[in-house]
Amino acid sequence: MKQIRLLVFPLFLSLACISVFAQSNSRTTENFNKGWMFHLGDDPDAKNNGYNDTSWRSLNLPHDWSIEMPFDKNSPAGTGGGALPGGIGWYRKTFTVPVAARDKKVFIDFDGIYMNSEVWINGHYLGIRPNGYISFRYDLTPYLHFGNEKNVIAVKVDNSKQPNSRWYSGSGIYRNVWLVTVNNIFVDHWGTYITTPEVSNQSAMVQIKTKIANFSKDPQTASLLNILYDQAGREVARKGV
Repeated sequence: MKQIRLLVFPLFLSLACISVFAQSNSRTTENFNKGWMFHLGDDPDAKNNGYNDTSWRSLNLPHDWSIEMPFDKNSPAGTGGGALPGGIGWYRKTFTVPVAARDKKVFIDFDGIYMNSEVWINGHYLGIRPNGYISFRYDLTPYLHFGNEKNVIAVKVDNSKQPNSRWYSGSGIYRNVWLVTVNNIFVDHWGTYITTPEVSNQSAMVQIKTKIANFSKDPQTASLLNILYDQAGREVARKGV
């Protein structure tokens, strides 16, 4: 049987915490694909909470509006872009956040939007993501309402400048969306980095670097546990710091 050595390097910490704070129920990841409203066309007022979207189409993500359109060899996207139109589309979703999340951090993760997306939460502008293939995250926490009060997230997608791809790209929120709730001390987004600098037929050395975010008011002392599993799901090594 091959021997696997687990090596945990010193942690890269944000702020002043020593290591990740071990808590039960420290992270929840909710599928955020259901219950969106969609409108094909531009309406700058759609970013506002009070906007009436009842006439919009109700759908679940992922969604690509281009593939729903008729093929046209004269489309600006060209045949390389699937001979389908692009344009501008808006997505909106109304949702609530439990009171239990009031003292936590709440993020929205988009796995991909094509393309040039802009996002608002309760009328507050969160940013723009050019292009459309990379995933990205926004922090919703400062602008959220908790309990029974409604929140509205609005997403503008601009795929109107054609051609912009060498192959069919689609248009819209074409990948999954997630709502992630964490404690104020947590493993940061993409915060675990794993390499295997030494590998042979007999053994392998695993290096794990973990970035911890601390959004609490004070420095914290905490602990981190790394567990290594084989392909069958059996634990083969663990290391705590």
